[in-house]
Amino acid sequence: MAGILFIISAPSGSGKSTLVNELRQQVAGIDFAVSWTTRAPRGSEENGREYNFTTREEFERMIEQDLFLEHAEVFGNYYGTARQSLDEALAVGHDLMLDIDVQGATQVRAKMPAAVSIFVLPPNPKILRTRLRNRSRAEGVVNESELYRRLSEASREIENYRDYGYILVNDVLDRAVAQLEAIVQAERFYRNGETIAHRFRRVLEVAAACLQKNSQERLKPVLEAFGIDGPPGQQPLLFGDDSDDD
Repeated sequence: MAGILFIISAPSGSGKSTLVNELRQQVAGIDFAVSWTTRAPRGSEENGREYNFTTREEFERMIEQDLFLEHAEVFGNYYGTARQSLDEALAVGHDLMLDIDVQGATQVRAKMPAAVSIFVLPPNPKILRTRLRNRSRAEGVVNESELYRRLSEASREIENYRDYGYILVNDVLDRAVAQLEAIVQAERFYRNGETIAHRFRRVLEVAAACLQKNSQERLKPVLEAFGIDGPPGQQPLLFGDDSDDD
């Protein structure tokens, strides 16, 4: 079986990591590339689990040695995916999932145009704001300026959805997980002829519905809520009433 490279991107707080973790519990033969970063660990994060944490000096040494498949500087910190992750997955015939931002995804698509790209959207700005605030609380720090920055960045990142082949709206976790699983299984079927058991037709239908070209009606209210592709002059509701967030 030839390994498939999957790229998954989303604004911070969209639930992307949860989706990937659920997928890996349900689907065999898919590895996850643990990214490298120069930012400090947050909350209960552990080195080698969420990220490989390193110094800026070491990261720049790795750049000089061309050890990264992609890398980018985001919010003043470096993030990158080591080439070794892809080499190890391909060596054993596994697929590889890259959890990377839109900058890194652009680099990878340029180098590997056959990669399958998936963009995860939060259903609306209010839910995204609540998720970000709840995560900050869980980490023991609620920084309103950081929250503001991430919400503003979310709209800019979402504008890149057109560059991705598949789109998921993470409003109901179980449904989003099922859609992500269907995408992986459908791509395996089309590329490797891998059997999808008795429910293959339904799996292919679910995956096809997630294709960007087939998702316009589902995407329309989400994009309009973030002020993207909406009526002229419409503003995103990023910083409205927080009374329902507590």
